[in-house]
Amino acid sequence: MLLREGLVSLLERFGHTVAAAVGDAPSLIEAVRVHRPDAVIVDVRMPPDNTDDGLRAARRLRAEDPRLPVLVLSQYVSQGYTSELVASSDQGAGTGYLLKDRIGEVQDFVSALASVVAGGTVVDPEVVRQLLTRRHDPLQRLSPKELEVLGLIAEGRSNAAIARRLVVTEATVSKRIASIFTKLDLPQAPDDHRRVLAVLTYLGS
Repeated sequence: MLLREGLVSLLERFGHTVAAAVGDAPSLIEAVRVHRPDAVIVDVRMPPDNTDDGLRAARRLRAEDPRLPVLVLSQYVSQGYTSELVASSDQGAGTGYLLKDRIGEVQDFVSALASVVAGGTVVDPEVVRQLLTRRHDPLQRLSPKELEVLGLIAEGRSNAAIARRLVVTEATVSKRIASIFTKLDLPQAPDDHRRVLAVLTYLGS
């Protein structure tokens, strides 16, 4: 909520009109359909699932209107998200992928939004840098605690067993696993088992 309100204030300060500011993916889709904005700024992670709901909503909106400019904000660098967004810009629609930290650099953020609205593609320089350095070992993206959890998953441990082993709550384990999936570019998919794919990445590195 604080980030959303801060964005509204920032955009209005630079002369933009904010048609709607919503907190979940279904409300985002509805607001865009009602207001038909010149551009959409969306967080990758949004309720109700807090995984990649925002990105999926953006894909749906782009499918309905291939020329809708979309600027996506993310907490982490994800090669999958970046590739998908850039590929979706082949209809001439502006597309941007920025880390949330970039909002603090006000002029850069406003310039990025202007480029997206004008039909350009903007990828955060830090995203490019990290993607280039991570190509060799995707496990470098994980924190020591996340790597420890992934190692226990590879041993076949359940969330409950991992929680007992690390003396943390199961909710903490679930949160770390969700972060692992995000950092290893493993979005939810009906035909994939992300836990197995994460282990294969772990064993193959």
